[in-house]
Amino acid sequence: MTSPLSASTPEPSPATGLSLQNVLYEKKDSIAYVTVNRPKVLNALNTSTWADLQTAFEDAKADTSVRGVILTGAGDKSFIAGADISELAHLGAYEAEQSSRLGQRVLDLVENLGKPVIAAINGFALGGGCETAMACTMRIATEHAKFGQPEVKLGLLPGGGGTQRLPRLVGKGRALQLILTGETISAQEAYRMSLVNEVVAADGLMERAEAILRQIVANAPIAVKYSLDAVNKGLEAGQSDGLALEAAYFGICAATEDKQEGTSAFLEKRAPHFRGH
Repeated sequence: MTSPLSASTPEPSPATGLSLQNVLYEKKDSIAYVTVNRPKVLNALNTSTWADLQTAFEDAKADTSVRGVILTGAGDKSFIAGADISELAHLGAYEAEQSSRLGQRVLDLVENLGKPVIAAINGFALGGGCETAMACTMRIATEHAKFGQPEVKLGLLPGGGGTQRLPRLVGKGRALQLILTGETISAQEAYRMSLVNEVVAADGLMERAEAILRQIVANAPIAVKYSLDAVNKGLEAGQSDGLALEAAYFGICAATEDKQEGTSAFLEKRAPHFRGH
């Protein structure tokens, strides 16, 4: 990975040309790697880090050579430990609401990128860290990862989408138990309640995340994009509206060159070569 950037004088990444203060960003073999780089504070999220994440994900969305993203945290202790309390402690009501809105906007971008985003969770994923992971397409965690929404212990509630995404992932009862108690759970418990997709050994985390993305990248990019959109939008609509959306997207995909290539390759018993057209 790229060497850590200076905390005070960000330099443009030679791979991307972006100047980011608290996030490392690089691209390799159609995968973009986004790493929250504040290990001294367990990769806690402050305003400038949210801004860096937004810049990186906007670039990944616009770059047609990027087919998927892996999001992780620097070091071996934390994915993202939550909000930067030293910043949060000084926010009044208006500023806190704006801070919540900023985090929500960035995570909406992550969730609706049109490309798969895998959270490679290498340690603490608490508060805003858990919320960030939940905005990703799927979550792969190491055996020592920890999850939770402890905001009530600070006199707050989750403000980065936790009250909305968590019950959609694990169910209302389990979500409320985590949110109202503020308890921290293990990776194994997170897997049991479907908060994470897989639990792997620490030394296999990135390898597994890359393997999943390579499986996805081998498929037609337009079909992947509309599959993501159909699931995300369908969950917010009634089933009949979701089915109508699915049918519309099915028609759009049927008109693509990739559909012709995919069906021809199947009939000719060869590997398809998708171009995203």
